[in-house]
Amino acid sequence: MISAPLRALSNSKRLTILRWLRDPTSHFPPQRDGDLVVDGVCVGFITKKIGLSQPAVTEHMQILADAGLVSSKKIRNWVFYKLDDEQVRTFLAALSETLEIPKPR
Repeated sequence: MISAPLRALSNSKRLTILRWLRDPTSHFPPQRDGDLVVDGVCVGFITKKIGLSQPAVTEHMQILADAGLVSSKKIRNWVFYKLDDEQVRTFLAALSETLEIPKPR
C-alpha cells in the first residue's frame, strides 16, 4: 500500500511536480482547454516548467499515476494531471500508522 507511493516520492522531480499540482493556479498559467483545478494541468505545461523532455515527464507522471498519487484525463490531444487528494490522504494515513511511535508505558 505504501511502497509504490514511497518509490514515486523518492525522485525530486516528481516531488516538485506534486507540490505544483497541490496548488496549480499558483504555479501554472490559465489553460485554453481544461480548468487547472477541475481537469488538471496539461502535460505540456508541466514539461515546460520542469525543463525535461516530454517523454521524461510522461514517464514521471505515469509513475505517479501508478502509485495512485495523481489522476489523468485526456482532453483533445493532451493529457491533464491532477493530484488525487483522496489517495494522497489514504497514503499519508497509512504511512503515519506504519511509522507511529508507541507511547511509553
